[in-house]
Amino acid sequence: MNKHATLLLLTVAASTAPLRAQDAPAPVDLDADRKAILAMQGEYTVDFAFDETVLLAPGYERAKPQRSGGDEVVIVVEDSPRRIVLQHILVEQKSGHVTKHWRQDWTFEAPRRWEFAADQTWRMRKLPAGLTTGAWTQCVYEVSDAPRYCGTGRWNHRYGVATWTSDRTWRPLPRREYTRRDDYNAMNVENRHTIVPGGWTHEQDNTKTVRRADGSTMRTLARETGFNDYRRTEALDFRPAYDYWNATRDYWARVRARWDAALAHPDGLRLKTDVDGMAMIMPLFTQAGEVQAGRTVGDTQIDAVFARWVEPATAP
Repeated sequence: MNKHATLLLLTVAASTAPLRAQDAPAPVDLDADRKAILAMQGEYTVDFAFDETVLLAPGYERAKPQRSGGDEVVIVVEDSPRRIVLQHILVEQKSGHVTKHWRQDWTFEAPRRWEFAADQTWRMRKLPAGLTTGAWTQCVYEVSDAPRYCGTGRWNHRYGVATWTSDRTWRPLPRREYTRRDDYNAMNVENRHTIVPGGWTHEQDNTKTVRRADGSTMRTLARETGFNDYRRTEALDFRPAYDYWNATRDYWARVRARWDAALAHPDGLRLKTDVDGMAMIMPLFTQAGEVQAGRTVGDTQIDAVFARWVEPATAP
């Protein structure tokens, strides 16, 4: 047998051989997973960087890199054995101005998740066991607690580093692009969170896409890398954020309950706002400000905002 035939047989054997122990998925360490998620709480200085890389559409010109940053505290809202909720709050250090930022919910072996299905539309989807077994589903919410995107994946603790990587899922046009452009309306994304010395990172692999109203893909424009770097700090004053959250968390719990009910509708929900969502963000932020000032905001007032801007989606 000549050396080329021998090489071919070895290649075939390697491709059909059973997985070795070191190739098999590591057993789930639920305690280590939870510690990694909870390690994201705390006070941070954050840098946000987004760079278009691969250009996919004929004639498309690469957008300028985006750079921004802020000072942000991450607060634990809920901590149970199989579910953790983290709320991000920005603080402008000079003025002390507080902005309720995004929220991330983590659920272990979630049986289902909601997904961005079409323009301004989110639907609940049952997850296959092969995807969710041993995995955490992270769902990310807008500043108003409106849905943004979910992803599912397992934490990897090899080599003493905790990293979670999601499957590829859809999300709407990001807030940083709302007022800049209208040539795409969705992104296909993979997210990666890593706990690092002195903080944590959030990497994004984004494909900017034009989707039809029914959720089908029409064309892709470009790939983009995102890198959000959370560096722990003890030098800044985050008391305005804690004061805001202590005063308004019960109000926002009532808001979350209404979103949960809307997402649980058999056909999902549809937002009647423009893509920036400001028509709903502003009245909810105003109500939270009223609560912080010591005034009462009744359930009927919250319901009125939802009745105007949120409706059940039409059947797919």
